[in-house]
Amino acid sequence: MNVYNELFLPHLTNCACGFKALARQRELIVPLATGRVLEVGMGTALNLPFYDREKVSSLWGLEPSPGMRKAAEKNVRRSGIEVRWLDLSASAIPLEDATVDTVLLTFTLCSIADWRGALAEMRRVLAPRGRLLFCEHGAAPDDGVLRWQRRVTPWWKRVAGGCHLDRPIPRLIETSGFRIDRLDCGYMEGVPRLAGYVYRGCAQKG
Repeated sequence: MNVYNELFLPHLTNCACGFKALARQRELIVPLATGRVLEVGMGTALNLPFYDREKVSSLWGLEPSPGMRKAAEKNVRRSGIEVRWLDLSASAIPLEDATVDTVLLTFTLCSIADWRGALAEMRRVLAPRGRLLFCEHGAAPDDGVLRWQRRVTPWWKRVAGGCHLDRPIPRLIETSGFRIDRLDCGYMEGVPRLAGYVYRGCAQKG
């Protein structure tokens, strides 16, 4: 067991990802989830307060880290929402084809090592009229910021659970067979520019 990843990182992630600026981003995307929902990289379950319970019929939380799932227990109890945990990686989602109405990604795609395999699996389990909702930080449009993101990422991902600061999120999604229907992007207030450029939107199977 990687002691840092399983014992310390979940609590650091819960604190860092609970910042007000990130909570505001969650508040803008999570309520759009409907029907049978798969949240990929559920982490410590910080999205739960923002779901519209009247629109969600079931919720799977995919999270391979036992430490993250354990750290999520308090947030799950507090929410009163039933979460059906899936403890495999995003590149091996244990669900049948076309069984999910909404796939939700929030501040997750930055840290998935096999992002191609993961997005292919998300596309597979998504129903024909389903939606991929995403809110991810990634590569900044400003050359100066992007240069620093590329310099820092090799060290940053070692202490931040594999998080990449410089991933071109829309390109990853579109090259994986999705069509982005809506995209909002910009720097988050109160977050350093190095990690603060966010892409928020929805996509369907292309």
